[in-house]
Amino acid sequence: MTELVIRPFAADDWPAVLAMIDEVVREGETYAYPTPLAPEEARALWVETPPGLTVVAELDGRIVGTAKMGPNRPGPGDHVGTASFMVAGDARGAGVGRRLADWVVDWHRREGYEGIQFNAVVASNEPAVRLWRSVGFEIVGTVPGAFRSPRHGRVGLHVMFLPL
Repeated sequence: MTELVIRPFAADDWPAVLAMIDEVVREGETYAYPTPLAPEEARALWVETPPGLTVVAELDGRIVGTAKMGPNRPGPGDHVGTASFMVAGDARGAGVGRRLADWVVDWHRREGYEGIQFNAVVASNEPAVRLWRSVGFEIVGTVPGAFRSPRHGRVGLHVMFLPL
């Protein structure tokens, strides 16, 4: 891999990020987002405002990944963060997700969060589960059958946690 740059999302990035969201949502295997997802709905779901942040991963001038992060819950729950990730289909398996994961964990530490909670990691998304475990996340619970996968039928949604 040449130089992968992770930087804050800019308005000009939206067409590339929207194309990635569309690709991932249409696959139907990792996000419980409605299909089809209108561009304005996608933007509202993905582009964070402070105290959250949305970033893109750019490789040779092409956006190949994106992540959003911020507090998992407002008010008394805002000391625990959360994040969501997407990697373009043709860039998967090349380390983009790992680089985004490391960047997001570091961001949460710098911002003073005490942990990161993922609310809904699809159990059949083995590459993601393997990645999060390698970063140090633990599965703290699974909601059985909570996700309808086109390939696997009803599968569980993991709640995963990383103390910081």
